Amino acid sequence: MEGAVFIGIDSGTQGVKVLALEEGSGRIITQAAAPHQLISGENGRREQEPQWWLTALQQALAQVLASAEVDASKVVALGVSGQQHGCVTLDASGSVIRPAKLWCDTETAPEAEQLTALLGGPERVVELTGNGIAAGFTASKVLWLKLHEPENYARLAMLLLPHDYINHWLTGELTTECGDASGTAYFDVRQCRWSEEVLLALDESGRLQLCLPRLLAADEPAGRLRPEVAHSLGLPPGVIVSAGGGDNMLAAIGTGNVQPGVVTASLGTSGTIYACASQPVVDPQGELAAFCDSTGQWLPLVCTMNVTVCTELVRSMFQLDLAAFTTEAAQAPASAGGVLLAPFFNGERTPALPTATACYAGLSATNCTRRNMCRAAVEGPVLSLRYGLDVLRRVGLVPAEIRLTGGGAQNALWRQVVADAFGLPVVCPACGEAGALGAALQAMWCWMRQQGSDVTIQQLAAQHVQLDQATRCEPLPANEAVYADSYQRYQGLVDALRPYWQAC
Repeated sequence: MEGAVFIGIDSGTQGVKVLALEEGSGRIITQAAAPHQLISGENGRREQEPQWWLTALQQALAQVLASAEVDASKVVALGVSGQQHGCVTLDASGSVIRPAKLWCDTETAPEAEQLTALLGGPERVVELTGNGIAAGFTASKVLWLKLHEPENYARLAMLLLPHDYINHWLTGELTTECGDASGTAYFDVRQCRWSEEVLLALDESGRLQLCLPRLLAADEPAGRLRPEVAHSLGLPPGVIVSAGGGDNMLAAIGTGNVQPGVVTASLGTSGTIYACASQPVVDPQGELAAFCDSTGQWLPLVCTMNVTVCTELVRSMFQLDLAAFTTEAAQAPASAGGVLLAPFFNGERTPALPTATACYAGLSATNCTRRNMCRAAVEGPVLSLRYGLDVLRRVGLVPAEIRLTGGGAQNALWRQVVADAFGLPVVCPACGEAGALGAALQAMWCWMRQQGSDVTIQQLAAQHVQLDQATRCEPLPANEAVYADSYQRYQGLVDALRPYWQAC
């Protein structure tokens, strides 16, 4: 179809973003967003009602289709990117049993430790699946449900990830794909299959194996829009829904990270740094997530739990809008006059400190200023993510530059701090919505393969992912030296506080 349109949907923690991509020209016609709510509770509880995702999706898509430039009749396929690790539980009627526990929920940290022990310890878990069991991974949520809400566990008929649930609503099918599935901790990334041993450790009856969706290949459709959904969304019948994937997997496509040699860092609510690999990259220490990607390859990744959440909290504390906060932080010197922030407002995944809390350190009578505390709120998350870069390097992944995405990447101060602290040039893709773009490109790939084309996702990414050279930042030598020292002090602070956090 000439001028076919592909819809990319990115359902994240804070909201849904939707864009429309035109075939041929590769033009992003328009984009829109709608927010989510968040349920926060004691002990690190973070949950959302899955219906909120659908409502936000409908609102954002309606804005996109309302554009005079978008011809809804030309939409042929859509793809969904979703926040990883969430646990959506359905009963036998297909109804949601309870709110979904999210990736940032650390209430299940004890269950992660318990499951790891049941399986024989961290090394055995990595041997079985290629990954450790982090508090945020889905497996710990399943055990939490079994232990704390047995009546809800007894109703369980299907376990889905957030993007799986959205695809199910769109198509009526129960599917997933290897990229998102690899973040559950009950998936073997080497063999690309569910881990029976982990599932039996969760429930020796074997019933969980019957609660899992069908695995798809990355270029395989999840299905087609249900007629009633197509009508309600204002889309033509028969629109293909691609396999979709986790947000990091689809953002990798949207940043052109679809072949070895490219490294992406995402500065969102959380932080991630990841590469593309043609074979599994397993970290014996379990700090690297040995994920599959959503192209049929692998996505070695390190996740930190706190990036822009830190700056949002600190600017709220000082009652600053974003522009005023950035001005304050930019006027402070590199390393914030010696002020450090251990930025663990949501606990931390890498290193594994789920009970950690945030802490300012290095404050004195001379450097205790709003500017320095704002600057430290930027630098702390970057130094934390720098540890992730060290993990990548430890397993042999050595980048020449970093492609930055996420909300923080749109800020010039963030970009320069990353370049200086990493000692590497950074550059942003021209499209700031990498997850939504990646979802649209995967949808295009899926649709073209269904038409008989042998096009590769690498070819499509090369055609449609452009870098914005105006965002390129080179590390400043003087600042590199300052941040090398800051990083050592930051590591010392984390090591010193580790026993305190672990005792909490």
